[in-house]
Amino acid sequence: MENENFNQLIRKYNVAAPRYTSYPTVPFWENDQFTAAQWQDRVALNFQQSKDAGISIYVHLPYCESLCTYCGCNTRITKNHKVEDPYITSLLKEWAMYKELLGEESLKIAEIHLGGGTPTFFTAENLHRLISGLLVGNEKTADASFSFEAHPANTTYDHLKTLFDLGFKRLSLGIQDFDERVQFIINRHQTVADVARVMDQARGLGYESINFDLIYGLPLQTAESVRMTIEHSMQLNPDRISFYSYAHVPWIKPGQRRFTEHDLPVGEEKLNLYKLGKQMIQESGYQDVGMDHFAKPEDALFIASIDGTLHRNFMGYADRYTPLLIGLGVSSISDAWTAFAQNVKTVEEYHQLIGEGKLPVVKGHILNQEDEVIRTYILDMMCRGNVLLKPRFDKNAKIIERLQPLVADALVSIDGDIITITEVGKSFLRNVCMAFDERLQQTKERENLFSQAI
Repeated sequence: MENENFNQLIRKYNVAAPRYTSYPTVPFWENDQFTAAQWQDRVALNFQQSKDAGISIYVHLPYCESLCTYCGCNTRITKNHKVEDPYITSLLKEWAMYKELLGEESLKIAEIHLGGGTPTFFTAENLHRLISGLLVGNEKTADASFSFEAHPANTTYDHLKTLFDLGFKRLSLGIQDFDERVQFIINRHQTVADVARVMDQARGLGYESINFDLIYGLPLQTAESVRMTIEHSMQLNPDRISFYSYAHVPWIKPGQRRFTEHDLPVGEEKLNLYKLGKQMIQESGYQDVGMDHFAKPEDALFIASIDGTLHRNFMGYADRYTPLLIGLGVSSISDAWTAFAQNVKTVEEYHQLIGEGKLPVVKGHILNQEDEVIRTYILDMMCRGNVLLKPRFDKNAKIIERLQPLVADALVSIDGDIITITEVGKSFLRNVCMAFDERLQQTKERENLFSQAI
């Protein structure tokens, strides 16, 4: 009966919901009130207030040799590797503009993350040029965390060694599913042997944390393929696992039209894939860190979830908070806490603006005081599982009212000004956060903005 109650909750709460890598979420940014000059002022102010904490840098490397049809990222498909050198040149010019804006000869770097696209599309030599260019004249903080995303099928020992020597200790491997039929339809090919090779080489070099990205709800996926994928993953023994729900948004990503809704597990079938995968991951000793994320008890991500330092940003969960995140490259998003900015999405426009000596930001949002309070609420719920309502905040009563159905379903509890998620509620974290989301509540246009919560 308990299991059936859980199934009923999943059916009830499987609605379109944000992933809350920011607040306000990107569809609700007030782009018409945003200017690049405002953004630069907010960056400079944030830096002056927090320079000792160090800066986080996200670098978007959009190139891939082939299109993974499930992918929702901003990519550029090409087999022409001559694009590498000019793109890195533009990245380093963009970084130089930010350094000039911040007005310091030497900056403290707390984090670097390479995402994509496929960062390992680039040669080891070009990645060395990129990272050396970002670090030159600067210093790494004592606990600096450098990480990159990699395709197991094209990641070489030279990639791993070059980046390790530059300070990278964390690696995220895009697995998705090991089943050959699923890999064929999503055009994402790597074998268990490919992954084992990369992991053995990385661990031999001294990488401290390896993450697997897995997805449930992919076309042609079955309980058997998910079971097989999780079993292989457990044998390979990563330190972290991200177990994401596939987001089917073909109106945004036309590549997803390679398959149709008829190929997708939906409803009860998709629910069972989620439950199976999560159960197998947890039974293997991985701890539930937050939405979609699991880690070994000794991993820094789980430790951060216990000691209260867990953070969530545009890359997902992180084991520390840095006040200033600078995104470099096409479509990258930057965060100065009181402001967000996103770069242009095409390579051509990016190169053009960089060539003109302009920061390539195209849209963004300046947070008002209400936004900042709600952002804190959502971050606390996402990362710590509880929220202390601020006194005299005029939206508190609305939030409490919107939470009442979730209280009735035992997803959260309310004790005075403290709202706490329950163990059952952790599976519905996105739904809980929606109750705090004032901008979302003011619109009913959700269905084509966000993926399903489960």
